[in-house]
Amino acid sequence: MQIALLDLKGQYAAIKDEIRTAIDEVLESQYFILGPKVQQLESEIAQYCNAKHAIGVASGSDALLLSLMAIGVGHGDEVITSPYTFFATAGSISRLGAKPVFVDIDPKTYNINPQLVEEEITDRTKAVIPVHLYGQCADMEPILEIAEKHNLKVIEDAAQAIGAEYKGRKAGSVGDLGCLSFFPSKNLGGYGDGGMVVTNDEELAEKIRVLRVHGSKPKYYHSTIGCNSRLDALQAAVLSVKIKYLHGWSKKRSENAWLYEQLFQGMDIATPYVEPHNAHVYNQYTIRVKERDDLRAHLKAYGIGTALYYPLPLHLQECYAHLGHKEGDLPESEKASRETMSIPICPELTEEQQKYIVKAVQRFLDT
Repeated sequence: MQIALLDLKGQYAAIKDEIRTAIDEVLESQYFILGPKVQQLESEIAQYCNAKHAIGVASGSDALLLSLMAIGVGHGDEVITSPYTFFATAGSISRLGAKPVFVDIDPKTYNINPQLVEEEITDRTKAVIPVHLYGQCADMEPILEIAEKHNLKVIEDAAQAIGAEYKGRKAGSVGDLGCLSFFPSKNLGGYGDGGMVVTNDEELAEKIRVLRVHGSKPKYYHSTIGCNSRLDALQAAVLSVKIKYLHGWSKKRSENAWLYEQLFQGMDIATPYVEPHNAHVYNQYTIRVKERDDLRAHLKAYGIGTALYYPLPLHLQECYAHLGHKEGDLPESEKASRETMSIPICPELTEEQQKYIVKAVQRFLDT
């Protein structure tokens, strides 16, 4: 049996006619950059995330960058974040001449540990970027309390977590700004790059709208220096079709996760831990086992797709050597990078396939 990590072909087959109709509408209009389709998606995303504003941008990475620009982060500033995340989280900080300050993670959720944040705050700290990793929200209340105490902004990296909830609030709507990614592998994925910033702050929303078009308002009149980061209409059209199915897809991911939990009981692996106050959307189903690399090779032999997310945490990356970190500085992030791997969880996954995957894992553990 061959089981891909993500079955995008299966997803497309189920909604092919709607997708093609939506794309044809854009082609007929010849309106490709921003415009009505983007405005429609922005309204749909704002409603979905329970946020007042949503601003379409070129990628999830740009969503982070523009959010930092909007709050005035610049050369010499510091921004606290997690080292166990995709590079864009820290890279966006560095691109503005600021310094990423890495705080270790909670070993159960893999999200930033709020108890370690305050001790890293200096007079140069401007913001905190908690990452909602794998589809589960970070513990936001203590982070927001610390931020308010020290007059810091909170930018949620919700690239993997659209639809996730923290104490009944949607990911992206809890902090000052929330950043979404529509990379094809995300739960709501486009057919190329795309991103969105959501916020309840009208002033920040307007800043991002201006920054995404080279800092111009009106056109050709520049009040600030921005960049070219516009969501195109083709991506918006595709995403407007797919967002209608997102709740159902997320529900199926949760059902698949529940079945895994039952099937893995009694085995010597750690399955995803979900905080009682969270609703997880399982962008990835990440398990933990000490013989991770051997297990991955074993599953490959059985035709099962897997992925390693973050095999080297950011504080140990070559480009951040100047920060002076060494192995052992952030032990939970380092341990997670050695022991975690993701297995298929997509909505198209069948019960038969899940049982096949779990049986293959069991065979490995029995050897």
